[in-house]
Amino acid sequence: MNVLSLLIAIFLSYVLGSIPAAVWIGRLTHGIDIREHGSGNAGTTNTIRVLGWKVGIPVLLVDTAKGWTASMLPVFFSLAPENTELLVDLQIVTGIIAIVGHIFPVLASFRGGKGVATVFGVGLAIHPAVTLCCFGVFVIVILISGISSLSSMCAGVSFPLLLLTVFNSPSTLFKIFSVVVAVALLITHRKNIVRLARGEETKLINLHKKEKSSE
Repeated sequence: MNVLSLLIAIFLSYVLGSIPAAVWIGRLTHGIDIREHGSGNAGTTNTIRVLGWKVGIPVLLVDTAKGWTASMLPVFFSLAPENTELLVDLQIVTGIIAIVGHIFPVLASFRGGKGVATVFGVGLAIHPAVTLCCFGVFVIVILISGISSLSSMCAGVSFPLLLLTVFNSPSTLFKIFSVVVAVALLITHRKNIVRLARGEETKLINLHKKEKSSE
């Protein structure tokens, strides 16, 4: 393995993760710093709440692409043979670096988001099947509850459960990564959990309200 190429991949992964899509797009489209509004989080959900879906969707796509691209760098740089545990482990490393970059972006004063979309991109690059199933869990929960934080946590918890019971991975590190992601999502959403317990969590979508208004 070329150590220099690995170091370059790690550096690029952090730079990719540090691209503050919510901050830059918010300033470009509305002239505001999204971190000064709503929940103060530089992520998709807060962007949608404050600026709407037309701005939030591009943020989601960019943040997902950051994770996917970072995790594909070991493949692009041929850092390990294809279909090997070593390659998957290296993809996890660069993916984690991108997630860290998203949470602590050097390009945005180290104030980023929670990294859910970036984690999704990492998962798509390494194990599309289990990742898409987790996305399915997210969609089902948000359609039922309308609450993004609850949907993210349910999807995160389903990640290791599905990986360890339904799917398989040649990488032990990836299994550990799935557990860490689930725990990290619960920790970063601890304030949301309190609001959920109090019944105070804001809904991102409200299908029931739309149904009533159409009657």
